[in-house]
Amino acid sequence: MRIAAFLLASGILLAQTGERIFAEKCAGCHQVNGSGGIAGPDLSNAGRFTPEALREKIANPDTASNPGGRGGPSTVVVRTKDGREIRGLRRAEDSFTLLITDASGKLLRFEKRDLADQRTEQKSLMPAERLSGSELAALVEYLRTLNGRDAAKVIQAEIPGGLEFDRLRNASAEPENWLTYWGDYQGTHYSRLKQIDASNVSRLQAKWAVPMPGDTILETTPLMVDGVIYTSGLPGQVFALDAKSGLQIWRHQRQQKIVPQGQINRFNRGVAMLGNRLFVGTLDAALVALDARTGQQLWEAQIADARLGYSITSAPLALKDRIIVGVSGGEFGARGFLEAYDPQTGRRLWRFETVPGPGEFGHDTWKGDSWQHGGSPTWLTGGYDPSTDTLFWTVGNPGPDIDADIRSGDNLFSCSVLALDPATGKRKWHYQFTPGDSHDWDATEDVMLVDRMFHGQPRKLLLQANRNGMFYVLDRTGGQFLAATPFVRQTWNTGFDANGRPKLVPGWDSRPEGSIAVYPSLVGGTNFQAPSYSEQTGWVYVETSESGQRFLRTPQEYEQGKQYQGGRGQGVGDLVNVNIKAIDPESGAIKWEYKLSRGSLSAGVLATAGGLVFAATSEGNLIALDARTGAPLWHFSTGSVIAASPMSYAVDGKQFIAIAAGGMLYSFALPE
Repeated sequence: MRIAAFLLASGILLAQTGERIFAEKCAGCHQVNGSGGIAGPDLSNAGRFTPEALREKIANPDTASNPGGRGGPSTVVVRTKDGREIRGLRRAEDSFTLLITDASGKLLRFEKRDLADQRTEQKSLMPAERLSGSELAALVEYLRTLNGRDAAKVIQAEIPGGLEFDRLRNASAEPENWLTYWGDYQGTHYSRLKQIDASNVSRLQAKWAVPMPGDTILETTPLMVDGVIYTSGLPGQVFALDAKSGLQIWRHQRQQKIVPQGQINRFNRGVAMLGNRLFVGTLDAALVALDARTGQQLWEAQIADARLGYSITSAPLALKDRIIVGVSGGEFGARGFLEAYDPQTGRRLWRFETVPGPGEFGHDTWKGDSWQHGGSPTWLTGGYDPSTDTLFWTVGNPGPDIDADIRSGDNLFSCSVLALDPATGKRKWHYQFTPGDSHDWDATEDVMLVDRMFHGQPRKLLLQANRNGMFYVLDRTGGQFLAATPFVRQTWNTGFDANGRPKLVPGWDSRPEGSIAVYPSLVGGTNFQAPSYSEQTGWVYVETSESGQRFLRTPQEYEQGKQYQGGRGQGVGDLVNVNIKAIDPESGAIKWEYKLSRGSLSAGVLATAGGLVFAATSEGNLIALDARTGAPLWHFSTGSVIAASPMSYAVDGKQFIAIAAGGMLYSFALPE
């Protein structure tokens, strides 16, 4: 027994020595349990090979007896026209572009027309390490202990580099990138790039198109960080693409673990990035962290029970040391909430209930026990004001959607915007757009955080075109109501009191026999498609829909996992009027409008410093309009339904406009 214990202790000490040697000499190229470089294979499962094979590969990296089973090493060697020679591992290639990773792990892009030569050598990128016999033995002993990625160690992995908080906080300083779902923390969905303008947009052409196969239409808006696009595809898919060529660098595919009966909204709208970690939500209500360099999963946190109707369909928001994530599920009576997670470990840090429980502020705005199934989801990405360190998040409608009698009251915090402390989740203030809503008027539209003059004073404003048909201006430092004007036809209020509470029209509420004809309809004056605020014009651009409905209340008992709506909308016979509109926040006036043929809940707009507004349309056109006049200047037919919003970025000085259409991601630029 003593001999066995001695041998065991000796082996452990030898492996510990080998781990130190690995950290010093190997971790620059190889990773174990999430830590280390990516130029070489992940060695987290190296223990499946024999000691002899490991020893041979370390001592003779060019040997054909490759433990990875790939038939020997392969290195791409390129020679530029100025005589430089660069070696790396092939990541992606087509007839025009080559992507390689060099020994440091840096991704390099080459246009083949700019190369003097390209060849492949049957040699390893890894140099032969000059190790003593004892060092080699220790390193092999350590590698033998590795039998797969250890989740507990992966979440502690240090992954340097990537997108740091300071860059996110100052996104406007690097317009070539698109760093968050809305482009910046302020939710302006605006690009300061101006290479494409009114004088040349007519020459815009498709540069690449990437298919993302699946059985539903894409609603994603990609990120672009330092030449790489990160985007969700269909639920469970995340892609890293070369932003200039569209070549795929990696793809992550996660299988949904629970598929509830009656699942709806099979979409994912985007990802968030912090450091070298990507964050994405899933239809079975999990938050997943990926290594942005490889697409490998780092951790997964279960947010809620999908069997109750919960899901995550939109991009999280990445802050300095918090990942903020909201949930869908209001249609199923799932009680809404907002949560913050540690980006490294996936540990929950705080939770804010959007339907207050007993003893909490706002609980008395719910009748009886209706709060238990009060909906009020947080399903669209919020915003953040670094100057006041305030998180802004919008909340959906109460449940059941149409039957307000069962929950009579204001139903806080449904149809509201919340201003929260991001460190604790504590409420600073709130404003409720539609108290006691019975029309499915989610307030989950984008909030634009803008510093500008308003009525002669410099103000920190919060702007929102709400689904209820009103355009709101709030002071975001304390939630003071400043103005609200209709941007589409609305018939449910006659104005607002001094505190911003709407003055309701008699009969506006849903009723068993049907309400009066109420404008806007259930789909709203706008929806979750991106609006855009232009620094150049000072106007807000938004896709709008004008139609009315009568709202019929139908009593319904709550059943777990089934839609809980309590009624429906009934059309009043008029045609839907659909437009792109330019709104002046100072007055609420409509400066111009451009008529569309078909409405959308998701196809949005993008204003740019080139004096343009790019508008996506449901029938599949991407349109460029003059930002000052609304005059059409260019359009492209994708041939597919568009259910997403455009974004813009630049690579090597060239501006691109990207949009998801059908099951494809397109990118456009001017001719060479």
